[in-house]
Amino acid sequence: MIGLISATSAGAAARDRLAAAWPERTRVYEGPVGDAVRAAFAECEQLVCFLATGAVVRLVAPLLGDKSSDPGVVCVDEGGRFAVSLVGGHGGGANELAREVGELLSAEPVVTTATDAVGLPGLDTLGFPVEGDVAAVSRALLDGEPVALKADFPWPLPALKVTEEGEYRVRLTDRLVTATEREVVLRPPSLVVGVGASKGAPVDEVLGLIEGALRDAGLSAASVAELATVDAKSEETGIVGAAQRLGVPLVTYSAGELASVEVPNPSDAPLAAVGTPSVAEAAALVRGGELLVPKRKSERADGLPAMATCAVVRRPARGRLAVVGLGPGARDLLTPRAKAELRRASVLVGLDQYVDQIRDLLRPGTRILESGLGAEEERARTAVAEARQGQAVALIGSGDAGVYAMASPALAEASDDIDVIGVPGVTAALAAAALLGAPLGHDHVSISLSDLHTPWEVIERRVRAAAEADIVVTFYNPRSRGRDWQLPKALAILAGHREPTTPVGVVRNASRPDESSRLTSLGSLDPATVDMMTVVTVGNTATRDIAGRMVTPRGYRWQTAEEGAR
Repeated sequence: MIGLISATSAGAAARDRLAAAWPERTRVYEGPVGDAVRAAFAECEQLVCFLATGAVVRLVAPLLGDKSSDPGVVCVDEGGRFAVSLVGGHGGGANELAREVGELLSAEPVVTTATDAVGLPGLDTLGFPVEGDVAAVSRALLDGEPVALKADFPWPLPALKVTEEGEYRVRLTDRLVTATEREVVLRPPSLVVGVGASKGAPVDEVLGLIEGALRDAGLSAASVAELATVDAKSEETGIVGAAQRLGVPLVTYSAGELASVEVPNPSDAPLAAVGTPSVAEAAALVRGGELLVPKRKSERADGLPAMATCAVVRRPARGRLAVVGLGPGARDLLTPRAKAELRRASVLVGLDQYVDQIRDLLRPGTRILESGLGAEEERARTAVAEARQGQAVALIGSGDAGVYAMASPALAEASDDIDVIGVPGVTAALAAAALLGAPLGHDHVSISLSDLHTPWEVIERRVRAAAEADIVVTFYNPRSRGRDWQLPKALAILAGHREPTTPVGVVRNASRPDESSRLTSLGSLDPATVDMMTVVTVGNTATRDIAGRMVTPRGYRWQTAEEGAR
């Protein structure tokens, strides 16, 4: 919960905007400011104070305890110009909150945390438990000193300025090790614990078994990603309680799924009880991995039969491929989600001119694999191959990556051994439509006129279908020096079903500094004025030129009314 505190009417107005935008995330604290800050500090994970930073410093100073547990505090000035991350930049999430508040209130986020200021990921913000000398290793990264990355196995990390050797070290491991001097240990969520339990098994027995199995195998409980069991045990108190106390989710599988998993230690007892010869080992192994701890039973001091079993598996890291749409070109049309994925990636794959658009957003140390026009399939294969090696990869394309861009060839290459995340972007058709007015107000279709990958016979059939169905058409790749006859042919097909006065919008380089747009008609458009940087939108029979804007109504009432008047 985010506590909101203000002292003046101007602050209250901005406070209320946040409260309205985030009704489930925020709570307004009224009354004397000092009392409000103290109450919010005790009850909330974060605070946004619409007060002077000096006043907030004096109010929160006596309340500060430990940076790992203190709430994040953001200050917004009376004029709403700045959102200052004051306390708990990383641990309390104040840096990210300042950015969110700034975006919502059109304020400039002010973040002074050293790593954030220079674009480096904080070692305590990678989403993993972290141990060791975080301050010293972070300082070494900031100072450009050699910092070695020692990973026991591949894992998708954001870009880090690391080397093979160095006096400082970042170690990624799930082993039960203690960080040495000048070392940070990152705990990836690599371990899955399969659990079986008899009805009524105590939480302490289940938890003690798990913790003992991990300890004896030299594994860290901080790397446990989840507990897994059979569906029939999804509400077993001992298993549910153990998951809660470990702070990990409980995942369940059907008996049929578990019965199909080959395990080293099957048993008749679980087969009779829940329909599978293995629960603990099968639940841990069902999604693959290396069995580190075979089935192990709990031990009871009273000498009675064990009520719990567990097994531990290390799952291989799944590489991460984010297919990112950069939008039509303008930076303010690049979505926050796209920016986040670019900063999360350790490897960027893309067309050289698109890489140049966003190079400044990448974290130092990001490995860039760029190539020129015509290498789409090769870029897709490269991105998938990097992800299969356990990397965090961003594959970029213009507009929306799923529209005439990189998502299709990438997903054709990718199998289920990597995680694929699609990041939508503003398409060229949408950017052009916004400049023209509202040409896509009714049914519409996008058709690429490039016959480099699609036979012209197929393209022509699609254009005829759109013409006969009276659908608004947006043409991508309309005309190049080597393909100068396709657009006239397509326009002629549409002209067989629409009047010469049908509005046509022509937009070049939408959202870029040299953008241009004009409204003409089907009978007047000169194809020679169109090139590959242009999007051409042809209206349907209801589309109109209204005050110089291209408008397609949501229905056909306008057309019906005009015909009635005639």
